[in-house]
Amino acid sequence: MSVPRVSAILAAGGLGVRLGGGHPKQFLEIDGRSILEWSVAALATHPGVSEVVVALPEAHLEPPPACLTRSWPCPVRVVAGGARRQDSVARAFEAVSDSADVVLVHDAARPFVGAGLISAMIEAAVDAGAAIPAVRAVDTVKIGREAPGRMWVASTVPREDVHLAQTPQAFTRQVLAQAIAAGAGGDTATDEAGLVERMGGRVAIVPGEPTNVKITTASDLEHARRRTSPPVPRIGTGYDLHRLVPGRPLILGGVRVPFDLGLDGHSDADIVCHAVTDAVLGAAALGDIGRLFPDTDAAWKDADSVALLTTAVARVGEAGYRVGNVDVTVIAQRPKLLPHVPAMRERLAQALGVDVAAVSVKGKTNEGMGWIGRGEGIACIAVATLVRAG
Repeated sequence: MSVPRVSAILAAGGLGVRLGGGHPKQFLEIDGRSILEWSVAALATHPGVSEVVVALPEAHLEPPPACLTRSWPCPVRVVAGGARRQDSVARAFEAVSDSADVVLVHDAARPFVGAGLISAMIEAAVDAGAAIPAVRAVDTVKIGREAPGRMWVASTVPREDVHLAQTPQAFTRQVLAQAIAAGAGGDTATDEAGLVERMGGRVAIVPGEPTNVKITTASDLEHARRRTSPPVPRIGTGYDLHRLVPGRPLILGGVRVPFDLGLDGHSDADIVCHAVTDAVLGAAALGDIGRLFPDTDAAWKDADSVALLTTAVARVGEAGYRVGNVDVTVIAQRPKLLPHVPAMRERLAQALGVDVAAVSVKGKTNEGMGWIGRGEGIACIAVATLVRAG
């Protein structure tokens, strides 16, 4: 056979009752597109596919979903599905072009099938007549037998013999026609490969894709949405400044910086930790450092600001977030901070629970202008991102 003409059947005629939604699962959205549209796109944009026939619940034919009427690289047609999956596929097969050499049958509930797998299935159908994609079982497989009050293990199946079938399944037109005819009016089959097996045909196995998941339950849908729509990071900013005074140590980012002046404040006046604490709390909408550790409370007199930051990060964790990264700018005319930046990044990373690569610390002067330029004080600006934990 030269380059085969390929038609694709998309089985989308079910009601998706196991998902628990108010309407068929194929119309639920993932990242702004219905599951149906994701599946149509995978097939209709593949360069080897010449047409797509979609079997829909009859109630959704007039009007058809907008995603089926838009312009695709190949024709997309719609037929009414049947009571069972195999009935829907049989009706769609009747609408397949007479010139089709190979027919793919794909479940609309598998929206993430890759183009490489589609190509592999077309090749397998040409070579073997019938083929399925499948992944090997990785868990031990047990056969269960129910007895009064409990399920018992009846036997163990060698897992190397177990393959978990996926779609698209692929057939030459002739093989699929025979299988559908043989299954007409008979017992329900879970897939078209099963119909081929019933009539004594052989079905090849092609390595499937772990990402080619079937969306069946609400949990499946949630995982799919997380996969395509990573949570948007939350962003917070922090700012702090203190006067420089004699007789105080200069603590920045948990590091004691040799200098003849220190920052005045109720705690150790570590403006870097204070600014980062405010940024982290702000990103989680948990208030600010003054609310958690008020300077009117003697408990925070000369407190270690790294410890305060660690406490704030724990609060953020309780709210369901973790720190993504922080970026800190210290504005000081003097002293020079560059020699101390590595140590500050290490201390901050430990307190934040992140890798040091996620912590940036920069020192800037104020070009001799204003109170910072005159050496009267130091300021700090911090930005932090949070992402959902887990």
